[in-house]
Amino acid sequence: QVQLVESGGGLVQAGGSLRLSCVASGFKLSSFPMKWYRQAPGKERELVARISTAGGITNHADSVKGRFTISRDNAKNTVWLQMNNLKSEDTAVYYCNANNGLGNDYWGQGTQVTVSS
Repeated sequence: QVQLVESGGGLVQAGGSLRLSCVASGFKLSSFPMKWYRQAPGKERELVARISTAGGITNHADSVKGRFTISRDNAKNTVWLQMNNLKSEDTAVYYCNANNGLGNDYWGQGTQVTVSS
């Protein structure tokens, strides 16, 4: 059974940090580029960061560049999103996504991040 399980969200004050985890099971994580998305209330889902299969290439949205870092460890079947210097506008549900471009598109259930100002 394919699963992506996010964790690590919560309530944090502005300027604080959180580390989100996404644990994969039921498929070969190392074959999938991975992405973190977020969706705030009333807004469209936004791509936050992505990472290549081996982790050598990463991209971050301009809105989080310099504050967030995506990483992965295929041996641990885990992808992380380190979030520093959080702002109120980072409040959203965060989702991890695995998509190999061959019709396999997997999503986690999401984890809520709330940043209080």
